[in-house]
Amino acid sequence: MSMQNIYDNETFFEEYKMLRERDGNANILVEKPALFSLVPELNGKDVLDLGCGYGENCLEFVRRGAKIVVGIDISDKMLQIAKKENLGEKVEYIHMCMEDILHLNRKFDCIFSSLAVHYVKDFEKLIKDIYQLLNPGGYFIFSQENPMNTCFADGSRWTKDKDGNVICANLYHYSVDGERRTTWFVDGVVKYHRTFSSIINVLVDTGFCLDKLIEPIPDEKIMKNYPEYLKEIHKPDFLLVKAYKRS
Repeated sequence: MSMQNIYDNETFFEEYKMLRERDGNANILVEKPALFSLVPELNGKDVLDLGCGYGENCLEFVRRGAKIVVGIDISDKMLQIAKKENLGEKVEYIHMCMEDILHLNRKFDCIFSSLAVHYVKDFEKLIKDIYQLLNPGGYFIFSQENPMNTCFADGSRWTKDKDGNVICANLYHYSVDGERRTTWFVDGVVKYHRTFSSIINVLVDTGFCLDKLIEPIPDEKIMKNYPEYLKEIHKPDFLLVKAYKRS
């Protein structure tokens, strides 16, 4: 079964592009710095990027010494931008969903994924496939929407005082793993919620060793420049995990 391909929806994609180009975008200010803080030594390494999107991360892995970077994405629209703006002789882009990665039939030293795994229904199969593609000692490093975000389908995410100031974050059905349908630019966007324990236990049960977890929030400078991020002290937007396969 193929992963949802919401990024090839024309309305969704145009809105997403505007979001990514907006000054103060959370991916640029918060998620990417956290992701690259986890990157190990890449000199001479073979790298796979799952859900590579525009491909800018692929080029950064090359800048950090990767021998070859394979970027896969299910979205034609994403890959069109990647091939136009982020081509490189050491970068290969492949139109493929993450559920099919064993078809690559090759091994990697590092596998990355930025904000994509929460679109995959069968997380356990994905993690087993990733483990199979990794060389011994290899790293799997990924970011996803924080489980405190993915638990939502609808409803208000914030409780505010009479003056409209955010005083706390709300949670809905956090303890129940499963599909969530939400409105994000368009109706019916499907994401999959998993608790922290579900995520970690699948990794550990597959054989991964955990190296580090990060739940980044904007720093004081960002919060000062972009006051809309002040509410993030109540809950982080992202979860990042660094795990490795034993040598």
